[in-house]
Amino acid sequence: MRNKTLIAALISILPLAACTWVTMTPAGEAVRVARADEDLAACTRRGEIGVSVKDRLGPIERNRIKVIDELEMLARNEAVGLNANVIQPKAPPDDGEQRFLAYVCGATASPAAAATPAPTADDGAQTYPVQER
Repeated sequence: MRNKTLIAALISILPLAACTWVTMTPAGEAVRVARADEDLAACTRRGEIGVSVKDRLGPIERNRIKVIDELEMLARNEAVGLNANVIQPKAPPDDGEQRFLAYVCGATASPAAAATPAPTADDGAQTYPVQER
């Protein structure tokens, strides 16, 4: 009887290991994730971001790709608060934690102007001014 209870508990927990608990904010969608070896010397560094998620549920490890995706989503969401539009991993994920560097790349507008979207039109579409380089 005890074995059946244990098996039932494990079966009910396994699907949770694949769940995603992190959601991307609309502003976070505009933040790009640069490769770790990408040269961002032409960009302005805005700061460093540390994020963490659960990488295991008890003895069960979560899917590595899902953990990496959630860490990137959290970092992209946080980058908005730094007025950054690009993040770059500083190191690989470790035990559900990762650090990212935040940058502004290719933006000629001031950080305050870049963070403020234009008002929505009557049809629900948003427009943004074009900046010439």
